[in-house]
Amino acid sequence: MLNGLHALDWSLVQAFLAVAKHGSLSAAARASGASQPTLGRQIKAIETRLGVSLFTRQAKGFVLTEAGQAILPAATAMADAATKFATAAAGRDMSISGTVRLTASVFVSQYILPRIISNIRKCHPDIQIELNATDEADNLLFREADIALRMFQPTQLEVITRKLGVLELGFFASRDYVERRGAPTNINELMQHDLLGYDRSERFIRGAAEFGWKLTREDFVFRCDQQTIHSEMIRTGCGIGILQKGIADEMRLVPILPVFPMPGLEVWLTTHEALRHTPRVSAVWKLLDEGLAPWLSQDDGIPIMNKPTPT
Repeated sequence: MLNGLHALDWSLVQAFLAVAKHGSLSAAARASGASQPTLGRQIKAIETRLGVSLFTRQAKGFVLTEAGQAILPAATAMADAATKFATAAAGRDMSISGTVRLTASVFVSQYILPRIISNIRKCHPDIQIELNATDEADNLLFREADIALRMFQPTQLEVITRKLGVLELGFFASRDYVERRGAPTNINELMQHDLLGYDRSERFIRGAAEFGWKLTREDFVFRCDQQTIHSEMIRTGCGIGILQKGIADEMRLVPILPVFPMPGLEVWLTTHEALRHTPRVSAVWKLLDEGLAPWLSQDDGIPIMNKPTPT
């Protein structure tokens, strides 16, 4: 195995880590941006150079062999070191130009960020924006994003995070639906209406239980875990669902039970501490902060800038 180390390049280690993480060439290709044939050749190359089989090929994907499991911690440590190397270098870049990679939920990316990003481009035409619209939490420590918009407080030790405020939520329906079915005036009446809920996610059901409202999946006439789909189903008159108030106002939807004590979603702006004062990251951070302000309420006064307490 040692003889192969002299010819082992970093791209082969990256390919190994991608396949080990995602379990198949196709999934690793989608995540890394590399082609599936390229990853296949790289896996074959690293196994040849190390002189061991790192994966067992099965119908459902790639499974690490004993040798693969043995080298995984060292490969992960190499990736961590490479990321810290790149982050430290990026933090020294004083240019106002370049690329800033953002990550945010699909809903926020579709309905809130487009105008904010357009304003960033107007103010800083030399800054290029990459947006990863995903409901998964990208890892800032591994530079999967430079700035993240989170609906929870990050707890990683090497990030700076600022609570911007709260996205207010409520029940809404289209005018067409209300004209057809009327508007409920209490929870009991609401239960007689067409409710839009989630499929695999139980967050609606758990949230309702906190208020003593017992729901099951069967209480929803439509079930989908994608919030952007929910907003369109509400807009087109399918039923009553939960939506962010600012978006509902823009869609001219009808508020249902507006005094119902609906908890909101906290919004946190986060970046790696080594990048916070890089000019292009700082400029985008500032405009994101300003652009999101009209969408948010302040439930506890002044937003907080802090490094999270380790857990």
